[in-house]
Amino acid sequence: MIDVPSGQVTLSDRRSQRSWSVELAAYQLAAFPVTQTRYAQVTGQRPSAARGDQLPVEGVSWWDAVRFCNVLSQHEGLAPAYRFDADVDGVEWDTSATGYRLPTEAEWEHACRAGTASARYGRLDEIAWYRGNSRERIHDVGGRQPNAWGFYDMLGNVWEWCWDVYDAEVYDTYRVLRGGGWFDEHWSCRASVRRRSHPTFQIDDVGFRIARSIEG
Repeated sequence: MIDVPSGQVTLSDRRSQRSWSVELAAYQLAAFPVTQTRYAQVTGQRPSAARGDQLPVEGVSWWDAVRFCNVLSQHEGLAPAYRFDADVDGVEWDTSATGYRLPTEAEWEHACRAGTASARYGRLDEIAWYRGNSRERIHDVGGRQPNAWGFYDMLGNVWEWCWDVYDAEVYDTYRVLRGGGWFDEHWSCRASVRRRSHPTFQIDDVGFRIARSIEG
């Protein structure tokens, strides 16, 4: 886990032509997406279509990701970040908990940009696996150059689930995905690009990385 400094990020949505600023407290974020090995160690499951210990876990829904966070927190003696309501099939985030969780999309973009203002934190072929260089397959985490803060695969390889609802008024419970994947064209692999999907959605180019709030 890497300590990420506090800051401000401006998010934007091309569909609605809307932009908004978010103030962020310091937090921690994993240097890599969750691998298949770590997912199996925590859950006992290997849901991915492609198999490889250091490949990002994929084929996981948003619900799978938040459940993983709670189980990992329990394994390490941390207070789980999420409370599940079986009656309404809902989940609440306890923002005071220091257990593992998904990043917000503002946290994700802040970490992805790593203090830069451009669409990418480096030359795309050097920092990301995407359709132009992936040979149309997923790759082990950490195979491309990290950004200035030490984060790998923020762009390309797998899209990453974030905590946020995309647009409740239009898309109901759909959640945000960030980062682009191994089968995406270059224009999808940019720090600002937002994608949405139903929280039960599972496919071979979607994974996640974990975050933690910092006490105090």
